[in-house]
Amino acid sequence: MNDDKSDMPPDLPTLADVAERANVSTATVSRCLNSPDRVVEATRERVLKAVQELGYSPNFGARALAARRTGTVGAIIPTMENAIFARAMQAFQEELRDNGLTLLVASSAYRPQVEEEQIHALVARGADALLLIGHDRSEALYQFLERRGVPVLAAWVHDADNPRPSIGFDNRKAMRVLAEEVIRAGHRHLAMISADIHGNDRARERVAGLREAMAAHGLEAGALPLIQTRYSIEHGRQAFAKLMRRVPRPTAVVCGNDVLAVGALQMAREMGLHVPGDVSITGFDDIEIATLVEPPLTTVHVPHRAMGRQAAQMLIEALRSGAPVAESVELQTDLRLRGTLGPPPA
Repeated sequence: MNDDKSDMPPDLPTLADVAERANVSTATVSRCLNSPDRVVEATRERVLKAVQELGYSPNFGARALAARRTGTVGAIIPTMENAIFARAMQAFQEELRDNGLTLLVASSAYRPQVEEEQIHALVARGADALLLIGHDRSEALYQFLERRGVPVLAAWVHDADNPRPSIGFDNRKAMRVLAEEVIRAGHRHLAMISADIHGNDRARERVAGLREAMAAHGLEAGALPLIQTRYSIEHGRQAFAKLMRRVPRPTAVVCGNDVLAVGALQMAREMGLHVPGDVSITGFDDIEIATLVEPPLTTVHVPHRAMGRQAAQMLIEALRSGAPVAESVELQTDLRLRGTLGPPPA
């Protein structure tokens, strides 16, 4: 047997090796790598020197440690189960990559506690900046990010009254414009399928936009049949079936996004209902599936790619300047009038 091990790679240096060389504990080395602002500068420099001398490779390199930058940007989106966030995240990632940054993506499953855990985890791992969806989260969490000096940008929202920076659109106004079109088509018995409005400012504002349009046309907004559910085709199907059992039956079902609307459209077909002859259905987002279903979906077009690209540019500028994101950017939505909206049945 050949016992020659000269062609085998040498043992890689460990965290303990770094700690011994720098004459600190392994816990101190770990803090230097994950939370450098918690370690005094002299100790941090000693650990960095040991890292360089030993060739130790932590999750982010020695150069990043010295600069207290990792070259990573975190994004936490509510779901990866459908395409609602895909286009914007793709454009966001492309812009970051073109500027030498790496994207780390997590999903909160629309659960605020999970999002908070992920924010802490990304910051602990050295994320230089964060992209979040919407404004709804605790003041304590925002204060934590401010203390850590992490630039934060909210996407998919724009609220002129909210001082925190965002890039997105006025969800209430966008839904109000769509609802006006539904009402102008002659509908008086409206219903809505929405995500849970608690902890979701986008969903809450879209519901408010529909109710505002109803009230402006003399309809009883407070009596709007509203089902709050998860964002999936199957949940859209179930919610639509439940609404169709109401008396009087809605003649138009407004959905909080295209995924729910596609589920509603599928269930309408299974129930033998003609769309839009028996019932009209609308969505929100204008993702690719909106044009692939039959009939094509009337919806609100959201500028996903422009939002993702500009969000990256705003965070990159904040990192370069060393300051928080300076201002909010409002993007415009517009209607896509297609085959699922028509007059109510005679």
